[in-house]
Amino acid sequence: MSAQLDGAKPMAEVSNSSQLLNEIATRLPAYESVGPLYQRLSRTIRSLIEAGVLRGAEALPSERDLVRVTGLSRITVRNAIKDLAREGLISTRHGAGTYVSHHIDQPLSVLAGFTADMARRGAVSRSVVLHKGEGLPNPDELLKLGLSPNDKVLRLSRVRISNDEPLAVEHAVVPLFAVGPDDISDSLYEAMRARGHMPVRALQRLRSAIANDEEARLLNVMAGSPILHIERRSFLANGRPIEVTTSAYRGDRYDFIAELKIEAD
Repeated sequence: MSAQLDGAKPMAEVSNSSQLLNEIATRLPAYESVGPLYQRLSRTIRSLIEAGVLRGAEALPSERDLVRVTGLSRITVRNAIKDLAREGLISTRHGAGTYVSHHIDQPLSVLAGFTADMARRGAVSRSVVLHKGEGLPNPDELLKLGLSPNDKVLRLSRVRISNDEPLAVEHAVVPLFAVGPDDISDSLYEAMRARGHMPVRALQRLRSAIANDEEARLLNVMAGSPILHIERRSFLANGRPIEVTTSAYRGDRYDFIAELKIEAD
């Protein structure tokens, strides 16, 4: 048996790539009446993603291979990829290629910290601390946390990372009596639980936004990419507010799901 040459792709990967290219070439003519050439290709690839032929975290064929099988120019192929990236359907990793975005379904009815949520999904999570310190609350924090002007708070800003991919930027504010800067390792909620101040319910407000330069840099996306801004206000069992967290979540990774029930007449 001959050894595989360095840099050669495994046979299974070559076979899957060939099948995918054939599928793109087969489907492309169906979109002949759809706008510019690049949109025909982007809609072809989008149809494969929607049909589950291309799945989350799966690599797209290279630009060179797409040019070869479609007969389109490299600039047309590149514009199609940019079109899909703007929609959040794919993402480009520098030096590693282009991949279908992997979405995380996040139920809105469950109060769980990022660390616990990722562990439940079998993912390896970690955080990059941007800031951790104590100080006096600002007027907005005074109101939302029900504090007096002399009550100190802990401020914790982190980039939340799962499987080496940044997913969210979080800025948490918690009264200092509930948790101290030295109490926190990976999970803020676990540190609060240890102090006996674990929240039991929360209110969340979501709104769509586009990533500014700082958010784009921290989340490793292009400026202007879709993100979700979320504000969570958490409460203890006695109704006392105990946490205010504002976050920026990647719109190409998260789908927030809510269960709705019909009210009885």
